[in-house]
Amino acid sequence: MSIQSDFWTTLAAHEWSSADWNRRTTLDMLARGGLAALLGASAGALPARAQQSDEVQIGYLPITDATALLIAHARGYFADEGLKAAKPTPVRSWSALVEGFAAGKFNLVHLLKPIPVWMRYNNKLPVKVLAWAHTNGSGLVVGGQSGIADFKDLGGKRIAVPFWYSMHNVVLQFALRQVGLKPVIRAEGALAGDEVALQILPPPEMLAALVARKIDAYIVAEPFNALGEIRAGARMLRFTGDIWKNHPCCVVAAHERDTLERPEWVQKAVNAIVRAQSFIRDNKAEAARIISQDGEGYLPMPASVVTKAMTDYGADYDKSGAIRHREWGNGRIDFQPWPYPSATRLIVEAMGKTVVEGDATFLKGLDPDFVVKDLVDYRFVEAALKANGDWLKDPSVEKATPFSRTEVLSL
Repeated sequence: MSIQSDFWTTLAAHEWSSADWNRRTTLDMLARGGLAALLGASAGALPARAQQSDEVQIGYLPITDATALLIAHARGYFADEGLKAAKPTPVRSWSALVEGFAAGKFNLVHLLKPIPVWMRYNNKLPVKVLAWAHTNGSGLVVGGQSGIADFKDLGGKRIAVPFWYSMHNVVLQFALRQVGLKPVIRAEGALAGDEVALQILPPPEMLAALVARKIDAYIVAEPFNALGEIRAGARMLRFTGDIWKNHPCCVVAAHERDTLERPEWVQKAVNAIVRAQSFIRDNKAEAARIISQDGEGYLPMPASVVTKAMTDYGADYDKSGAIRHREWGNGRIDFQPWPYPSATRLIVEAMGKTVVEGDATFLKGLDPDFVVKDLVDYRFVEAALKANGDWLKDPSVEKATPFSRTEVLSL
């Protein structure tokens, strides 16, 4: 099956640096804890560029995880707060985004929730989580003719994940353990019936690898799941938000020194992001069009793909088994900015059980309760939410106890 299309032509012609997708050496070094050495700077130092500029400098991957940052820019919410915001800069891999943030190219980014844990406690980089960027928004996709009907059918298969320190890897391995399968990292060779081989692939490489049968499945953020469904007949096996109810995926992160030395700047940026999430929650289809190739062009995918990725959570998925917890009331992707401490605690605990490549000894003895207090700066998002009554309209927020919740996981 060919997957050549206007999408791939657009992607190839985009202004991003072609080096960003295939920085294997950088990725290997990052995974092994060599970020500080790679940057050639002290781990605690905030790069000069980020210190000097009051301009909001956003770095992002071209996925729906970045929607809140992109809508805040597109609709002028940063400007409304009195902040000058440069056009957001797209990069093509998590390793490139982490490196650009650490080097001071960006002062506001979205990162997969486990990445700041790894950055702060393994690489000693002073990153702070300010808010959640979104909830849910990912899924596990298999080939349409693969015969894979359930997680138990993944034994002996190969699955691509976007980054070792990702919610995708955490949720996937939770699900595999529930059905008695063992995740392994093995590039070649036969697999036992109870083994599932995991490998890293940048999101845009996943669909081509699935079609070429180099992998049997991939788990990733939207819109690459919707793209696979539309363009290659791939099938959604399960939405991650149907395994972990309203789980965080990406978070909004900044340099710690900004939170200490220019808190008013940080507060204004968070105000804009919280306002953007309120807009997106009530206008998902419009937000999808704005960020798409047919709108402001933040994502190189047509509005039809991005709209499906943000709105299609219909009854057909109940029939296929991709949704089994309709009573949870969540969507395909949702936008709720409060960083619930219970979720951070659970993520740190789960990371200690998650197989990754490289040295993960930093996780041993890492106290989840300490991380809850140390990694996240709650001041700015709490102030923004208290000033924005729209937050309490979100059905996922308990009105009586909006700042706490119980985590729910069920395969």
